[in-house]
Amino acid sequence: MATVLVRRRFPRLSRVTAALLTSSAPCKAEEGGGWRKEEEEEEEENPKKGAAIQLLTPPGYRVLHNPAAYARSRARSSLQAFGDAPSSSAVPAASSQLLPPARNALAKPPRRKKTPLRAKQEVEKEQSELHDSKEDPRVFQRGRPEYKSLCYDRFEPLETLPGEEAEAILLGVTSWGRNQSPAAITECFHKLSRLPEEHRAALLAEPGFDTLSRCAVEQIQGFSTPQLIEILKACVRLGVPPAHSLLDACERDFCRRAWAMSLEQLLLVADCWRCLPRAVPSYLSILFSYTARSCQDLALPQLVQLLYIIGEGRRAPPELVQKLEGVIWKHLDACTLEEVGAISLGLFKSLSAVPERLVRRIAERVAPELEEMSTYALVNVLKLLRYARLDHLPLLRELGKVIPPRIPTTNVQGLMHVALACSSLHYYDEAVLAAVAAALPSKVAYCRSKDAAKFLWSFGCLDYEPPNEEEFYSSLIEHTRRKLREFDRFPEHLLTGLLGLAFVGRFPEELIDYALSEDFVQKTRNSKYELGKDLFTLGRSVEIECPGYRGSRLSPQLSQEMTQLVLAFAQQEIFIRPEIVEAVSLLESVLGGPEYVKSHMILPHARSSDLEVHLAADGRPVPFNVKDSAGRELRDIGVSLTDELMAQLLKGKCSTQPRRGAENEATAPGWEPRGEKQAPQTPFSGRSGPARTSLHISPPLGGFLDAPSSPAPPQQPGGVKLAIQVSNRNHYCYLSKRLLGLHRLKRRQLRLLGYVVLELPFWEWFPLLKRTRSEKLSYLHYKVFDPALLRGAP
Repeated sequence: MATVLVRRRFPRLSRVTAALLTSSAPCKAEEGGGWRKEEEEEEEENPKKGAAIQLLTPPGYRVLHNPAAYARSRARSSLQAFGDAPSSSAVPAASSQLLPPARNALAKPPRRKKTPLRAKQEVEKEQSELHDSKEDPRVFQRGRPEYKSLCYDRFEPLETLPGEEAEAILLGVTSWGRNQSPAAITECFHKLSRLPEEHRAALLAEPGFDTLSRCAVEQIQGFSTPQLIEILKACVRLGVPPAHSLLDACERDFCRRAWAMSLEQLLLVADCWRCLPRAVPSYLSILFSYTARSCQDLALPQLVQLLYIIGEGRRAPPELVQKLEGVIWKHLDACTLEEVGAISLGLFKSLSAVPERLVRRIAERVAPELEEMSTYALVNVLKLLRYARLDHLPLLRELGKVIPPRIPTTNVQGLMHVALACSSLHYYDEAVLAAVAAALPSKVAYCRSKDAAKFLWSFGCLDYEPPNEEEFYSSLIEHTRRKLREFDRFPEHLLTGLLGLAFVGRFPEELIDYALSEDFVQKTRNSKYELGKDLFTLGRSVEIECPGYRGSRLSPQLSQEMTQLVLAFAQQEIFIRPEIVEAVSLLESVLGGPEYVKSHMILPHARSSDLEVHLAADGRPVPFNVKDSAGRELRDIGVSLTDELMAQLLKGKCSTQPRRGAENEATAPGWEPRGEKQAPQTPFSGRSGPARTSLHISPPLGGFLDAPSSPAPPQQPGGVKLAIQVSNRNHYCYLSKRLLGLHRLKRRQLRLLGYVVLELPFWEWFPLLKRTRSEKLSYLHYKVFDPALLRGAP
């Protein structure tokens, strides 16, 4: 009889339960609501638009109900994310998770009949790849009993309510009048929340539940604070929709009485809002104002829970974060490793300026115990390092030992954050990257569009091509093709991925044609990111490296606009750098005047400067910079060029002294070396090894553009055009002489255009800036008049 009675009163039960079971993945992807954010990016995280959180004072405080402020929106991605408007994960996750895992996304093996064992393995693998954005960040709460009073415990054991008792409650509620006591209403909510999970969705559709909710709203101010908290916890257990009118009333009343609540109650209520999930900026403003008044008294669990709430809200008043710095220092050594991970994630998501000394202190705390740290907590620390752009060598070196063995069992989002942290910090660790690359093809089906893009960016940024490079890149490119339409909402991710591919000389034609189409370019204008320069870099790279390309191209107007924008920035920030100004001045002295050297951007889309010099076949400098030198008189170079000094400078070098009045020869592009020239070992030597210039010719199946592997520009006998690079540390991987992808791309393209790339590496040039003028002149003369440049020797 009991079963029959429940079915009669819950007629939608079977349909609702079936729907929940068949659509669990999309629900999980969407349940973050206004709380979730993609954690990137980049990196360059930006606060989301909406109600700003400010510290408040109790007197005269008024709560205004603004439903628009509670809209289920998310802060930026991306990141880079790390930062975020809804990113590609806002598209139901099932779109990627339901794809079968494939070792090579381009190959289509014959379909085999699934055995029970194989089916079980696939289910286990899919579960291991799923990232629960609500529960994963809450693991730290299980480490101390003190958290039970600060947060909602979904694992709290409750006696299940029989169906007939729920039926009786609902029948009784329908006959209620208007004078039911708050205690009776609270008891009803508590009992109904103990229904089995599969019955809860049907309960919410019952008229009796609507009646109960209306009674609670009418009596809202009559509830004690513990009673109102109990009703809110019941709403969490029942899965009440975030926009329900009962929750509107609860939020208003909690804001009204917040200043009279204890800190434990405030944190508990904030945690319940997170679990619902419902964005409550007004309530969070009060919570943050409350804690700012006495944050020095926070106990360790209160501190960690507060930082968790700050992170999930994606914003916090800067003055509060500043006050919390000292509290974090006080408690950090007593924190568990999971709590350190939670603190790092909260600071990362808060989008606040985190002091470098605090980030370094956190890194020092975990570096010796990295092996005991969970992968999730470790990734959170990496996010904070990435966000702060802070290197910590002991931690990074330990990372290279700890992470590679864990890679096969780490989900694809964790792998993305490991790779992205390495690229953002310019830290090249081949063991880590090779392990990620080996594991990724079998996991690529679980990538969001954002994940695929950032894998491509990370490997391209570090200019790393793994041992399984064809399998690695083909699987990611094919996955990007399958998710192409997702990039209409998140155009920044497609450009991120394509630039990463361009860095390593890969140009998938279909994707490039789409990215440069007028429709897609228009979509980039609606992005909150300035994507014009990325389009410019991609478009010009295709023009130079893929002469056979026949697809979409950037409009001349956009190219001109971006060129002017980049050059204006260079005038203000790049050309005035001391190392460049000094090099230009001294080269003018060495060569004979300003008409022999030009400081500009040969390739504006590469976003770095060049010093251009032309040499004739006999090694004499050729004047060509007529525009810059017009009207200029020879400047006093501040040193007397005596016969002895000139003999010292020219000893052993070109026998022809540079003449200022040399004829103006228009040298066409000449020979093309296959790598960096190798100068004899001198006191100034020590440059990096030969540069890799070969481009990848993609197989027809991949639909890539052909790029010439050994370009041969029209050659005029004799003469050479030098593109002198005054490099700095930001052009290289951390603590190495390995060029980053963007600068590798630039040098490759300069060679394709007929230039000879000559570098003044920072490890040589920067120390020389403190030396005498004659030493600097001697160094530049040695560099520019090296006979190997004219011979075209590698």
